Amino acid sequence: MTVDTPAPAPALPAPPDPAAAPPVRWGILGPGGIARKFAREVPARTASRVVAVGSRSADRAAAFAAEHGIEHSHGSYADLVADDDVDAVYVASPHSAHRDHALLALEAGKPVLVEKAFTRNAAEAREVFAAARARGLFAMEAMWSRFLPHQVALRAVVASGELGEVLAVAADHGQRLDQVERLRAPQLAGGALLDLGVYPISFTHSLLGPPAGVHAAGALTDLGVDAHEAVTLTYADAHPRTVAVCTANMWARTPTTATVAGTEARIDVHSRFYAPSTFTVTATDGRAWRWTPSADAEPAGFEHEAAEVARCLAEGRTESAVMPWQATLEVMETMDEVRRQLGVVYPGE
Repeated sequence: MTVDTPAPAPALPAPPDPAAAPPVRWGILGPGGIARKFAREVPARTASRVVAVGSRSADRAAAFAAEHGIEHSHGSYADLVADDDVDAVYVASPHSAHRDHALLALEAGKPVLVEKAFTRNAAEAREVFAAARARGLFAMEAMWSRFLPHQVALRAVVASGELGEVLAVAADHGQRLDQVERLRAPQLAGGALLDLGVYPISFTHSLLGPPAGVHAAGALTDLGVDAHEAVTLTYADAHPRTVAVCTANMWARTPTTATVAGTEARIDVHSRFYAPSTFTVTATDGRAWRWTPSADAEPAGFEHEAAEVARCLAEGRTESAVMPWQATLEVMETMDEVRRQLGVVYPGE
């Protein structure tokens, strides 16, 4: 029986300093809970500001603006995207409206950062990217996890070959959210998959690319949205022996960890793998080392994705190399297949 022996962590890549990214004047479309995180973290940790917020309710927009010191509030989304002081729009409305709101902003000439899941399905995502391409505008899914320091470092460890052949990936995201009305509602594209399951699936995609096979099992609520699922992904070409398991659950809180196991070593990402976290690499002989962020680089989270948008806009790019359009489409296609197997269809699809 081997015993884990501490070893020094190697030097690994880190994301660029978000505070060094060029400034962007942001407009927030949809002043909900996740928008509050964006409004707090981006101005505090980057050179960018949130200068406007839009809601279908003028009172709600005004209250959000007052809470976060935002200069302009708008009682319609059309007025927000038409605001000349807004350089880019962060779409934070429910999944069911992402396509329409992203198109509204793009048609007004504004680049977009669209909350995950990017849209309800891959077909809607293609529409958004086609509109961005036609107008030469930037668009990106706000999958903040891909930009976090621990995931940047983790991908570098996998790419280095230290794990040997990667044979298994497992990622889990369960929260007790069954009383959240947005997640209960089919008309809002509710359910566990688009809100929670997108994280394990996108994490796995960032390491292995799109799967060759998708096998899903789960359970639905009485309203017909998915409450929990286990998704097994198989691969071909470069990963013919690899199997990934992604689980999501809105009925129960789960460990929210992730593991990447290879023939020579494994990575264990500690709890909340999708948020700022740490990981341990353990070799087959028991030698181990742990990655932790430096004290002065402890991330809040959303500053890294916002900084990526700022850099891309300054460089005239329409998509991010870290979260490219094709990656979003492939993740959406995987989730489309999961929903097909589970029998989840949203109104209006």
